[in-house]
Amino acid sequence: MTGHVRELTSDEGWTGRLVRYGHWGRPVLAFPAEAGSAWDFADHGMVEALSPLIDAGRISLFCVDSADGATWSERSIPLEERARGHDAYERWVLNQVVPAIHSDLGGPQAILTMGTSLGAFHAVNMALRHAQVFPVGLGLSGSYDPSRWHAWGDRGDTAYFHNPTDYVPRLDGDHLRWLRTAVHIVLVVGEGAFEVHPTGALPSTRELAGLLAERGVPCDLDVWGPDTPHDWSAWQRQALHHLTRFS
Repeated sequence: MTGHVRELTSDEGWTGRLVRYGHWGRPVLAFPAEAGSAWDFADHGMVEALSPLIDAGRISLFCVDSADGATWSERSIPLEERARGHDAYERWVLNQVVPAIHSDLGGPQAILTMGTSLGAFHAVNMALRHAQVFPVGLGLSGSYDPSRWHAWGDRGDTAYFHNPTDYVPRLDGDHLRWLRTAVHIVLVVGEGAFEVHPTGALPSTRELAGLLAERGVPCDLDVWGPDTPHDWSAWQRQALHHLTRFS
């Protein structure tokens, strides 16, 4: 399946790619694994795995580049600086990618976010922070505490507000009441190879699911068995299973 690619440049000068597959259906914004590109979903069989939904017009899949190499994965800079870099990436998504998706589909529509590995963090964090745009967030084998990603230096406000394990336990008031009706988080993980070591995906996924449950934020926790590794082959099956539910 051939994707339609375009380059989008932020107001701050960062350029990333958006690749679209399909022409109709619910928009799904897909974030690749750590430091991945907009082509990763095609290169690793995810587009083919989702082709039944794409070909049937149930979803339009929009894949983006990550900026992890200059943000969360850049170990030479302190955590707060990584978070500020990610904040700029999020603005690119909100100010460039989202309007492009809406334009393609003829107007504003609710966008489902999905991501694999570190991309799962992006999908879930953006849904929790911007549920008015992304009312469903699907995380596959994610790790949701950036302070554990070889982090160093002080944690400032930006790192705090991009760390679900920090801000979810403190959600309250009108915002929490609204979030309980506005967002649906789906956390999926396996018990197979690499889901515990070295990724920490299994314990992190369970931790975040517990925090969301404590605050009453709708969340499905779906743990697959020991035959399900931290790998694209598992994510293909998991993505098809859950996107079928929401399309």
